[in-house]
Amino acid sequence: MNNLTLIQPDDWHLHVRTGAVLNTVIAHTAQQFARAIIMPNLKPPVTTVEMALVYRTEILQALPQGSAFQPLMTLYLTNQTTLEEVQKVAESEHVYGFKLYPAGATTNSDAGVSNLTALYPVLEAMQKYDVPLLIHGEVTNAECDIFDREAVFVEQTLSELVKNFPDLRIVLEHVTTEEAVQFVESTGKNIAATITPQHLLYNRNAILAGGIRPHYYCLPILKREKHRLALVKAATSGNPKFFLGTDSAPHLTHTKENACGCAGCYSAYGAIELYAEAFEQVNALDKLEGFASFFGADFYKLPRNTKTITLEKNAWTVPLSYDGITPLKANETLAWKMLL
Repeated sequence: MNNLTLIQPDDWHLHVRTGAVLNTVIAHTAQQFARAIIMPNLKPPVTTVEMALVYRTEILQALPQGSAFQPLMTLYLTNQTTLEEVQKVAESEHVYGFKLYPAGATTNSDAGVSNLTALYPVLEAMQKYDVPLLIHGEVTNAECDIFDREAVFVEQTLSELVKNFPDLRIVLEHVTTEEAVQFVESTGKNIAATITPQHLLYNRNAILAGGIRPHYYCLPILKREKHRLALVKAATSGNPKFFLGTDSAPHLTHTKENACGCAGCYSAYGAIELYAEAFEQVNALDKLEGFASFFGADFYKLPRNTKTITLEKNAWTVPLSYDGITPLKANETLAWKMLL
């Protein structure tokens, strides 16, 4: 197969930042994707519909002229989130859910939730109004090994959430473990998960073997090979509970290549090509369109896109940098290229 045509995909988990970085990265996403769920973990975090609309305007103004890309906004769930704000989200045509960051779990998560039980009335309102909850699924207690934090979250926290709020739509973002895959598979149709390109393509050796390689460091962290294989199996299974979410997270190179480097992989420059590489490795290119273009839209109750994109089997070398951001797979070869 030398060409692959797909209904235009969407990215159901994306960081675009603000200011100069936004201006650098948004064109990459808009070139490939029709829509994207935009993460709210700015400084300060996006916690109200009014703030989300201001951020949306900034994104729209940064788009290349003539772009039809649609940013789908989210709010940052905090200990102070109100029932009134949930209702505002339900009534908004531009805000599509709340993002749960356990406090301290990842980049700009200091304002995250420290006591989820105290927010049960808010979750009840989200269930009532059918507002999705998007979850960074890791525990943050220091005694828990970083490679176990997702599995422990699934066992201790997510299972209780699903039991207490059986009708709440939940997306377990950027799943990384066999345990998370099995949990999503075993629950109802209102529980789904996104999977990133780096977790499909790499295991934890990519970060540590042969030296520390900070541009493969993300959170949740890459896991053992058995977990990568479980993710590949889920992504290529045709199960609509699993869909594309890059978690593309741009950081300037000097903020990753230092004594305490930032977590995040920048993949938006060639996201669909990275996914195509992962699917081709297991002879599952026929499953890519559902994963990339259909299942996420269905879960968010949005119409599927109608335009198409075409990928060509044409090897190219990923640049070392995009305006000071080192991309995933920098100076390496990608086998697929989207035709412009």
